[in-house]
Amino acid sequence: MMVESQSYKKNREPLTKRIKEFFIDFARQWEIQAMIIPGVIFMFIFCYIPIYGLTIAFKRYTVIDRLDTAPWVGLENFKLILSDTFFWDSVINTLGISFLKLGIGFTIPIILSIMIYEVSSGKLKKFVQTVSYLPHFLSWIVLGGMLINWFATSGLFNELLLSLGLISEPRNILLDPNKYWWIATLSDIWKEAGWGTILYLAVMAKIDPTFYEAAKIDGAGRLKQIWYITIPNMKLMISLNLILTVSGLLGSNLDQTLVLMNSQNRENAEVINSYVYRMGLAQGDFSYATAVGLGVSIVSVILLLTANSISKKLNDNESVL
Repeated sequence: MMVESQSYKKNREPLTKRIKEFFIDFARQWEIQAMIIPGVIFMFIFCYIPIYGLTIAFKRYTVIDRLDTAPWVGLENFKLILSDTFFWDSVINTLGISFLKLGIGFTIPIILSIMIYEVSSGKLKKFVQTVSYLPHFLSWIVLGGMLINWFATSGLFNELLLSLGLISEPRNILLDPNKYWWIATLSDIWKEAGWGTILYLAVMAKIDPTFYEAAKIDGAGRLKQIWYITIPNMKLMISLNLILTVSGLLGSNLDQTLVLMNSQNRENAEVINSYVYRMGLAQGDFSYATAVGLGVSIVSVILLLTANSISKKLNDNESVL
């Protein structure tokens, strides 16, 4: 027993020492550490306290009820979800748009960041970065208004297509539901591709220039340098962004949808987020909307863990999360 007690103490000493060092470091930097307190309070109030509200998904809640007085209905709301054709239509639209964004929008920032990194002129590089970043800082209200005007019957795109002889008569492109997925995908890429290059450019800035010099001596051209030096050094950041993108497949841009969706293209424009918004806030079915949101969150966590597990196997069991 004495040997076991001494062994237990030895195993506990490193942890105790680490805890002591933590509090010593915290005391030395208390001014800096105190700066995170507002963020912690904000997160606690708006991220953790509302978790109790998820109980609405298992109740029949109305605006005249309190959370503790609404009657429990168990899994009734989830059964309604499974039989709701409008919900499944929104799932199909969400996945269709998300996979297009994943297939096209995920690779474009990588290619764009490499192109910017390869620009030798400092002024040209800054100009390209500024132009590509700019749409990110404009709200979807502004960009959506621009797109609505451009796609109108007398808008820029119809005038351009008419002048090129590609169409015989103008038509409002946003009213065509068959084109909405591409409009949502390409407009989102236009808005976010430049902003998505920031992390990649930060990683490339840390690559040792001697790697490129050695590659030049060995006779490697620019494409081979990119393939064998630049991209491998971006591997972990690419994996991280891919994991986050995959975990968000069931989440779609609500602002974009509310701006671009109309009565004509709704069948292909309604996504899960806009469906939850419409059922919860517009129609007042808070329990049903909460159940949908909870189900989507659970699936998103499963996608996150699955993508992280696959990423670890592809990166020699090195996790990026």
